[in-house]
Amino acid sequence: MRPATLAELRDAVRDTDGPLLVCGAGTAAGWAGTPSPDAARIETTGLAGITTYNPDDMTVAVRAGTPLAWLQAELASHGQRIALDAARVPAGGTVGGLVATADSGPLRHSHGGPRDLVIGVTVVLADGTVARSGGHVIKNVAGYDLGKLFCGSFGTLGVLAEVVLRVHPLPPATRTVALPCDAVEALDAVGRVLAARLEPVALEWCDGSLLARYEGGPSSVERRASATLLHSAGTVLDPTEEAEAWRRVSEVSDEPTVVRCGTRPDQFPYVAKHATRVTSSVAVGVHTVAVAGAAEVERLRAEFEHVTLCRRPPGSDLPAWGRPHASVPLMRAVKQQFDPAGRLGVGRFAPWF
Repeated sequence: MRPATLAELRDAVRDTDGPLLVCGAGTAAGWAGTPSPDAARIETTGLAGITTYNPDDMTVAVRAGTPLAWLQAELASHGQRIALDAARVPAGGTVGGLVATADSGPLRHSHGGPRDLVIGVTVVLADGTVARSGGHVIKNVAGYDLGKLFCGSFGTLGVLAEVVLRVHPLPPATRTVALPCDAVEALDAVGRVLAARLEPVALEWCDGSLLARYEGGPSSVERRASATLLHSAGTVLDPTEEAEAWRRVSEVSDEPTVVRCGTRPDQFPYVAKHATRVTSSVAVGVHTVAVAGAAEVERLRAEFEHVTLCRRPPGSDLPAWGRPHASVPLMRAVKQQFDPAGRLGVGRFAPWF
């Protein structure tokens, strides 16, 4: 089923018996647990386009199946953007899919992830009820914050129909500084950049370098990039080198076996020792880790609690989730309230529920 309106989506959920699988553009089809093969599919790509946008309000309401890359191009004509740069965006990742998987990129250092950018949602619940939360203004305190709850829900609580996002200005200029260091030295390098209060929008370690990206006016980014070199040895990248460096960051997500790992920032070196390649928002403690195979995934899970499988080789039976962590009982309780019949996303969080 590929509904094109909210009414069609509501009817598809309400009038279909049995399990339902929510799909976007398929850029994260291998994430999380393997869905039930008996589930009826609802594809949200028919729900595309902007519904409400006033640049002065710094918010945009968009249908969930809208590719973020398309939305970025529309906002750019007004000098604005969504501060979300997940590696899946160029491949067609949709707004709803990025929210449902809580995916993000290096800009998480300064802007957070989807849960920090979503200010309102319209969802269809498992019984066909249409629910709305939040609104079209940034300082909105009315109602339950369903937007944050649906971030990372993998389509198990309801179907996102519309998302309201906060927007940010496009930067007039950018500059990236590369500071060569290993995973252990990266902790000190991050500390020096942060102590200097130079306010990088992204601070990402990848392939032996810490990349500090600055955005703002031309003179501001040049000054902050130069000031970075007063505290650490490195190189200010020219535009071609800058684009190549950030391309390598995105490439890590394309390796055969990839996990997303959340830890304390000081645990990054212990994560990196398991990796064939890794890109890390070190100061945030979010690491995208390419590993040699299932054995390394299990070693990571033995050491760290929050390890999500993002990519596995075709035909692999590597489980998506490790041992249940402390919040799993709460997740089960929320699932019971939103979907008591257990129709949505069957298998996505197996074996937790």
